[in-house]
Amino acid sequence: MTVEQVSRVDKGFLEQMEDAGRRYASRTGERDGHREALEQHGILYADTRERVSSRLTRLGVDWAMATAIERTPATATTGTSLDLDRELVSTDLLTLERFMGRNDLIGIDYLEGGFLAARSVGRITVRSPGSTHHGTGFLVSPSLLMTNNHVLGSAEEAAAAVIEFNFQAGLDGQQLAPVVFPLDPQSLFITHRDLDFTVVAVSDRSRDGQPLAAFGRLPLKEAQGKAVIGELVNIIQHPNGEPKQLALRDNQIVDVLDDFMHYSADTARGSSGAPVFNDQWEVVALHHAGAPRKDRDGNVLAVDGTRWHPSMGEHRVDWKANEGVRVSRILGAIQQFPLSGGAATLRAELFAAGSSLHPVEVSPPTVLTNRVNGDAPQNGAMDGSGEQHATTGSVRWSVPLHISVSLDADAPQPRPASPAAGPAAGPAPQTTTPSYVGLPAGIGSIDGQSPAARDLAAAMVNLAAFRARPYFDEAADLMARDAYYAGLHVGNPTSLRLALTEHLESTHERRPSYKPMRLLYPWVDLHPDEMLRSIYSDKGFTPQELMEADAAVEAARIGRWQEFMLHESAPGPEAIEAELALLEASLPFNCEHVVPQSWFTHKEPMRGDLHHLFACEATCNSFRGNIPYFDFPDFNEVVQHDCGRREPGKFEPSKGKGPVARATLYFLLRYPGKIGDEARELQRTGLETLLGWHKDHPVGLYEQHRNAAIAEIQGNRNPLIDHPDWAEEIDFAGAWP
Repeated sequence: MTVEQVSRVDKGFLEQMEDAGRRYASRTGERDGHREALEQHGILYADTRERVSSRLTRLGVDWAMATAIERTPATATTGTSLDLDRELVSTDLLTLERFMGRNDLIGIDYLEGGFLAARSVGRITVRSPGSTHHGTGFLVSPSLLMTNNHVLGSAEEAAAAVIEFNFQAGLDGQQLAPVVFPLDPQSLFITHRDLDFTVVAVSDRSRDGQPLAAFGRLPLKEAQGKAVIGELVNIIQHPNGEPKQLALRDNQIVDVLDDFMHYSADTARGSSGAPVFNDQWEVVALHHAGAPRKDRDGNVLAVDGTRWHPSMGEHRVDWKANEGVRVSRILGAIQQFPLSGGAATLRAELFAAGSSLHPVEVSPPTVLTNRVNGDAPQNGAMDGSGEQHATTGSVRWSVPLHISVSLDADAPQPRPASPAAGPAAGPAPQTTTPSYVGLPAGIGSIDGQSPAARDLAAAMVNLAAFRARPYFDEAADLMARDAYYAGLHVGNPTSLRLALTEHLESTHERRPSYKPMRLLYPWVDLHPDEMLRSIYSDKGFTPQELMEADAAVEAARIGRWQEFMLHESAPGPEAIEAELALLEASLPFNCEHVVPQSWFTHKEPMRGDLHHLFACEATCNSFRGNIPYFDFPDFNEVVQHDCGRREPGKFEPSKGKGPVARATLYFLLRYPGKIGDEARELQRTGLETLLGWHKDHPVGLYEQHRNAAIAEIQGNRNPLIDHPDWAEEIDFAGAWP
């Protein structure tokens, strides 16, 4: 049977199948590499470092916790694989263990999330003279439905179609009464052949008068990090036009392309247009086709080994893998369609739905029309490959009241979270505020916890997990050090500097965001006595003290941010940036960037690079500010403090000269040309001071531990700690602008 002899829908499916098969065949090498990484190293290393980092961030966990779990032997038990106090077993920990394949149990809320998600999935039926075909579709906003282009290829076809919800069995095994809604392509119809998606409006009332809002929606989120290679996904579908069914967690992502992802799944005919979910019931892809097995002559095979032809049905194809269209690429294409009037409003509702905090929503969010920051460009080719798809919408934040604390009497005192906040035991009233690019990460109550509470709980887990490990394994670190620098030769000072810069950048595989409470205090910056010590004053603190203090500061920042958003009407990028800078200056964490953030404009990965972060109480942090290091002669009259000595433009710490010098020298190697272009920053004349401190204050056990711990989290090391003698061999002067 030739393509010309089959129906339009079969022709469209055949074309999509052939395209998917070619893409799958072209990725054999990459796919084999992913499988090898999964088998040898685990899910943290199968995908790109950026995507895995984004996934961990989206799960609310960090590389420190992932490293702690990875390096800790699993215990033979039901539940968490770590031997921890049960009070420390948090949702974050269990989610991460499940993600890493160390715990097969799933929280009971998973069932509720799946039930809610399933309500938004329905069977599409398209009737035309002499034929009927089915597909799967799902609601993505209060008024819009998504399916495949090869299911609904034209507005005329959509006008003859309906979607049926509740086409499924009930708890008693009996068939529920389907609720049937006509489609409304006159209000909005968008389709894209290459990305194989169609978005169409749905009537707001069913044929028997029931409201569409009762079936919720599955918001499409443009954020990265919803799923990575090796992760298991779920598919809710109407296979072969049959009642609703679920392919649950037996479907592994094996490859991620620019526009598509490949996964193994038990899908069949009629599943075209089904949503593909991660474990949090977020839609990560739109299922549309697969890569079929073929005989040596190139004919598609059926599951019984015979030659397949379209009349046998999609469910009889012997699939090697299935393919879904990535949600972020679909949203990028939708944003580029030229729409106006009511259709543009419906599109805005779709993007507004995607700004919600939770993967499944029932009531529609407010659509704001005064968004300023983050608007997408108005022009651009509609090729489905762009990333320009900013949202317009609203988001709700639950901000609890926290009491701010400081470890020093003369440190800046954070003000209460909000004058309108409720008692400490309960959340503040919810407030609807605009969503902007540049918001502090993690704002919003998730799983009943504030961001500060979640961060503190995760930090406590990190602390408990790391305490079971030896402080420093000298033999293992020596082997790791030799392997890290294998192939690098001491020789020409300039070539050595350039080689180290390239090596430090290429091995900086994981680049965590700035979060000292979770990354620095529980393990990296601990001294041999399991205490944290201020890098400038040597004042000692328990890890819990600084973690709890930073949690209070974080909560106060969120409260201040809420106040700002309540009193500002659609602030622009400059106002947002200024407010964020003010929050950080007035409510500092107990952490010091030895290379001040203002020198590199608070940018990542410099901001979160652990090699130049140290515990430091707020008073010392403020005393130093962003002043360059200096070595005062003993007879100079300068401002004295426990943290050091200071005069305009010059600061000498009381303690920690060796570690801060080596951390700064590392920064010069890792980020050449990033600092020193202004008089207020470190100039070349300061190099002699740093090299002198490096020589006079040799590397000790504390720095060796730090270096090994950071290498586990980030991947790169500090050459000045591993090879102190290289300081005389490196042309550091070439690292300045």
